[in-house]
Amino acid sequence: MRPVTAALFSSIDGVVESPHLFQFDHFDADMGGLMTQALSGADAVVMGRRTYDEWSQYWPANTDDGFGDFINPIRKYVASSTLTDPLAWQNSTIIPGDAVDFVRELKQTEGAGIVVTGSISLVRQLLLAGVLDRLTLMVHPVVAGAGLRHLFDPDEKTIRLELVDHTVTVSGNAILTYALRS
Repeated sequence: MRPVTAALFSSIDGVVESPHLFQFDHFDADMGGLMTQALSGADAVVMGRRTYDEWSQYWPANTDDGFGDFINPIRKYVASSTLTDPLAWQNSTIIPGDAVDFVRELKQTEGAGIVVTGSISLVRQLLLAGVLDRLTLMVHPVVAGAGLRHLFDPDEKTIRLELVDHTVTVSGNAILTYALRS
């Protein structure tokens, strides 16, 4: 069974959207190395429409860093009810039907890891459905002040997680990896 993982940037006040507004002075070499390590075992990426829209405009022309070299050729699956195939970005296709069911089935196929990038609502759906194996929160030592503060809706059921890995980077980012508690 293929592992499904996700990583999200967060501020200490819980903001999980638009990390470019708060992480710029804390994205250090330690974090870059940890992200490269996490992505190196993947051969598929799952993302939502907004992430696809933003990234497909930027990454195809930007291969000067390691992430462009990773994200451009890898197989990308996009959860969207508004986009249609064929998608312009290399190796990108629309997820047919329900995204949770699709990822659950993809997890059963042959291959390496599956990484969910960006896409806060998709990460939430996959975790609540028990499909996500690992959730990494990269907590920056900053109060963002504005932005979406809830990875989960206030009325979500209680979900027990287990801390399976943690580290603190040189600039003070707390990298916390969780799994569903058995």
